[in-house]
Amino acid sequence: MNHDSTQEANNHGVLLLAGTPIGDSRYTSEALREALMSAQVIAAEDTRTFSDLCRRMGIDPPGHIVSYFEGNEIVRTGLLVNQIYDGATVVLVTDAGMPSISDPGFRLVAACVNAGLPVSAIPGPSAVITALALSGLPTHRFCFEGFLPRKSGKRQSRLQGLAHEERTMVFFEAPHRLRDFLTDAATIFGSDRRGAICREMTKPHEEVVRGTLTELVAWAESSVRGEVTVVISGETPEPPSMEEMVARVQALMADGVKYTTAVRKVAAKTGTDRHELWDRMEELRYRTETD
Repeated sequence: MNHDSTQEANNHGVLLLAGTPIGDSRYTSEALREALMSAQVIAAEDTRTFSDLCRRMGIDPPGHIVSYFEGNEIVRTGLLVNQIYDGATVVLVTDAGMPSISDPGFRLVAACVNAGLPVSAIPGPSAVITALALSGLPTHRFCFEGFLPRKSGKRQSRLQGLAHEERTMVFFEAPHRLRDFLTDAATIFGSDRRGAICREMTKPHEEVVRGTLTELVAWAESSVRGEVTVVISGETPEPPSMEEMVARVQALMADGVKYTTAVRKVAAKTGTDRHELWDRMEELRYRTETD
């Protein structure tokens, strides 16, 4: 069992995952400012982007700033773990949003966990949750799929695996691939499936476009710029036919389940009116007896 507690860090330091604004720098928290100003090491996905964020925040962190991105995270992870082990507070920031959510971070978190070092977080804005809330689509159950493969064949294969997903789905996509992504989604999910494109969230040119996938494909025909998050509704399964429900009742009865219990179970599982199913079963029984 692994148990994180910054109060039980012994002489070790800590890894802090710091959420940064997905757009407007006014959405930075005081906790983020304090963490950046007190960290011994700041690992940034892009040091230039981070420097610009600090300039807009009006701060000049005194800690050592190093880059930490896909191209060097394998090598740099071990070095950062060693620094945390020796007592350093390392703050990990990405260009926007929360580290490790389709951004660098998971590898470093896993390495710290394996080494028994504490990991904590400074929550911040999330493109996933923000887009989901703005989409107008069901939010009670959802899944995050991140970036899908760039090539259409592999992308369609991934989408095919989600064809019967009932939860609302959230995707990241590059603006220049948006039309192709939506075209593939419409092919797999159906042209009438509803979705939303959330572009440049919290920025001056924020835009949310809602509609069917066919309508969104048409909108994306024009040039799209900026950060894009796509939300697509899940499949609404067709309710089983009365014949299918009768067959389920008969199957349960064949397994020894009592008639009334079988009707009640099938009605409850399918959301069907129990009395309607009961009447249909009684009709079939009457026909069988009179034939």
